[in-house]
Amino acid sequence: MDPLSKRRNILWAAWLFIVPPGLFLIYQYYPPPSLELADVLAYLAFFVLACLFPMNISGVPTYLVQWLTVAVFLKYGLFVEVILSQLTMIIVILRLRTSESLSVRIPFNSMMFFAISAIAGLTFLFAGGEIASLNLADVIVFGLLFQTVSFIANQFILYGYARILREHKDFFSLDTIWDFAITFLVFPFSIALYMSEAYFGLTALLLLGIPFFTMTAIIHMYTNSEKVNNDLKKAGVIGHQLAARLSSDEVFDQFVIQVAKLFKVDFAYVIDFRDGQLLMLRKFEENQFQPLDTQPINYDQGIGGKAIIENDSYMFSSKSQWKSIPTEYIHPDSESLMAMPISRNNKIEGVLVLAARRKHAFHNHQLQILDILSTYFAVSLEKAVLVQKAIAKSERCGLTKLYNYRYLDEAIGKCMDQVNNGELDNLSVIMMDIDYFKAINDKYGHQSGNEILVELANLLTDMVGSEGTVARYGGEEFVVLLPGYSKEVSMLFAENIRKEIEKHQFTIHSDLDDNRGTVGIQITMSIGVSSAPDDSDDAMAMIRNADRALYIGAKQAGRNKVAAYTK
Repeated sequence: MDPLSKRRNILWAAWLFIVPPGLFLIYQYYPPPSLELADVLAYLAFFVLACLFPMNISGVPTYLVQWLTVAVFLKYGLFVEVILSQLTMIIVILRLRTSESLSVRIPFNSMMFFAISAIAGLTFLFAGGEIASLNLADVIVFGLLFQTVSFIANQFILYGYARILREHKDFFSLDTIWDFAITFLVFPFSIALYMSEAYFGLTALLLLGIPFFTMTAIIHMYTNSEKVNNDLKKAGVIGHQLAARLSSDEVFDQFVIQVAKLFKVDFAYVIDFRDGQLLMLRKFEENQFQPLDTQPINYDQGIGGKAIIENDSYMFSSKSQWKSIPTEYIHPDSESLMAMPISRNNKIEGVLVLAARRKHAFHNHQLQILDILSTYFAVSLEKAVLVQKAIAKSERCGLTKLYNYRYLDEAIGKCMDQVNNGELDNLSVIMMDIDYFKAINDKYGHQSGNEILVELANLLTDMVGSEGTVARYGGEEFVVLLPGYSKEVSMLFAENIRKEIEKHQFTIHSDLDDNRGTVGIQITMSIGVSSAPDDSDDAMAMIRNADRALYIGAKQAGRNKVAAYTK
């Protein structure tokens, strides 16, 4: 049996053992006075209204039923108060948006409400309090006792239940302070309602209820508008953070992380729309990015396809609303779901899908917030792509597409810092120069020489791979930067490069030939190697040392050789 089923069975068994027998005993020992049906229905209606107009404290709905609970208890006694509290509990549970199953919440909350009512009511009675008393001093003292015991019992039960489930909960927290403040702020309303109803009848409910619920509704609207304003402010902050990112990957990651945090979702997906297919670009689940193991699907499939075809956003409060739509890539625990197409220059580029385990996780205004964020995202992504192109243009050789001297200068400086800080044990530089390259240009033309440089760049890139960085140092000189390579290993690596180039046949077009036909030629290279920390602890000295080894140790020794720098 899974843990949830076991917990549900235990709670319902406990409920059967506690609540029905407890109600029977309370009715036997503390029966209610004669009841007027109109009075009970009026109070019930006010209980329902109190549940329909909660106050939002720090984003958590707070139901102000305490002022009615105390008044009902003082007038009708424990049994009626328990019954109305149980009905209130059901309404509150149905309205609260949590991921926990109703089959678990109903028995627990029913037992909790029953226990709070029983403990507070019996304390009131044993302390000498009288039901339906009109002695104001007694009403205030014993009513306050009832309210205080209710508050304390509620805190102990919630704390104990959290400990049983091995969940973290502070006994004293900001929520506790708010509950305490609200409980005792509404207490005067309870006394006023009870005393007024005793003298004026049901008219007192209207005299106090109308202004109370009007005030609650105003506060509810105000807190909602405050939430919208706060979300807008957070969206603006996220927009600035996205704009500060210089690479497209950083923009993607920051967007997904911040949106998931803002909307408190469990799952977030960014899907690319390209060539009639949807391809997963980011998969964010349980606060971390997951491997992209999903295959592309047709653009008209799933929630993403629906958003693209209709070019519209969608929000679902529970799985029952979207389970008929194929959504294989969305986590199976998802309940609430929100999807929005991402457009750039009036063209749909992809879809953002957010999902949460809890039902009713999203609010209508969040669609507008998400639309604003998607615009920030699209603009920031376009800017990052332009920045990357500009950087690539400034760091790459226009002919060979290899890194240039400017980039190499920065890269070798960073690597040397790592050597000096102990983060890298070794660093080697291999400098290469094509032998007799001027003769090749003179014989076949400079464009033919450029073809050799391009083919050589591709050859070096394939040979070096991810082991290091290949750069064109200038003219026919090339450099390979090898972090972590000792001089001995670098010499072997350089020798392999030399042999591979020596036997490779380069294909060029002879510019100086009347036919401009293709010609196959072979070249050789002279190579110099310098390493740190053996040869130097300075970046520029590494380049000079490799250059010295190239010309003195390889060129002057007959070319087509590999030479190491020696002090």
